[in-house]
Order: sequence, then C-alpha cells, then structure tokens
Amino acid sequence: MELREALSQISEIRQQIARTEVFRGYRSVPVAFSGVVACAAAVAQSAWIPEPTSDIRSYLTLWIGAAAVGILAAAIEMTLRAWHSSRWAREQTWLAVEQFLPCVVAGGLLTLVLARSAESILWVLPGIWSIFFSLGIFASRRLLPRATFGVAVYYLVAGLLSLAIAQGEWALSPWTMGIEFGGGQLLAAVVLYRTLERDHGQIE
Repeated sequence: MELREALSQISEIRQQIARTEVFRGYRSVPVAFSGVVACAAAVAQSAWIPEPTSDIRSYLTLWIGAAAVGILAAAIEMTLRAWHSSRWAREQTWLAVEQFLPCVVAGGLLTLVLARSAESILWVLPGIWSIFFSLGIFASRRLLPRATFGVAVYYLVAGLLSLAIAQGEWALSPWTMGIEFGGGQLLAAVVLYRTLERDHGQIE
C-alpha cells in the first residue's frame, strides 16, 4: 500500500514539474509548413472557389483539408521526437496535446453544427476558428515560451477583426484565412525558432 502511494506521489510530482518546464516538442519547420499550406489554400480558394458563400462544401473541404495537413505534419514531428526521447519527454508531449486538443475538437464540432443547421451564418467561421486557436495557445502558455503569448494575442485580435469586418462581400474571403492562419503560423514559427532552436542546436 505504501509503495503504491509513493509511486502515485512520484507520478504527481513529475506531472507538476512537467507543467512548469518549457515544452520543446513544437518545432519551427512543421509550424512554418502549416503556415505555407494556409497561404497556398488561400491562393487556391481565390482561383477555384470565387463564390465561397454559394459553394460552402468546397470551401470547408479546402480549409479542413489544409488544417488536417498542418496538424498531421506537427503530429508526425512530435511523435517521432517523443518516440526517440525519454519517458519524461513523452509525458510532456501528451500534456501539451491534452491542453491544446479541446480547442481543436470544439472548433470541429461547432463547424459541423453550423454547416448542418445554420448555413446563413457560416461567414463567422474564420473568426471563430482563429479565436478557438488563440484559446488553445493561451491554455498551453505554461508549457510554451513567453513570446508565444504574442501569437495567441495575434490570433485573438485577427479573429475579432474577422467577425467585425469580413461580412457581406468580404464573407469567407480567402485572404481572411490566409492572413489569420498563414500569418499566425509563420509568426509562431519565428517565435519557436528564436526562443527554442536558434543557438540551442537539436535539443532532445
């Protein structure tokens, strides 16, 4: 019984320490790649989906696909890094996923509900997505470098401006998503490189 309690206390201590250390699993290259994918999707939308409000299915397919590619790239990088690292690093990776995942799930479920029941207000999606993403970064802030606070603020402000401006003829504009997520991810990549990678080498 005492051994079990001791092991439980050690596990709790490890989790508390993991919450106070900077998580190094997010890397600048996959994050920058997701930003480039978002910019490419914006260009593709402007060329192939000129009237997104009347072609919602194509719009959602494009942007959900772009998000899936970006998430997959980050997930592969994090998984490979954690797999070849210590148990401690794997625990910290899982903690980072636990903190960020709810905003992704909530954004996906909200998209599903609006697409099925409220197509007339789907123009709010870019702003809502950006705000959810900012909340995910805020939720992870204890694991991330302090400078990522600015990235979270960027996504929050961009989302609010989208809700205020991107209506009417600007509804579902490709450049709204390009600026929000292309710019936001490239900014995040710069922050990660400058705070975690530059002058630090390959830290495992």
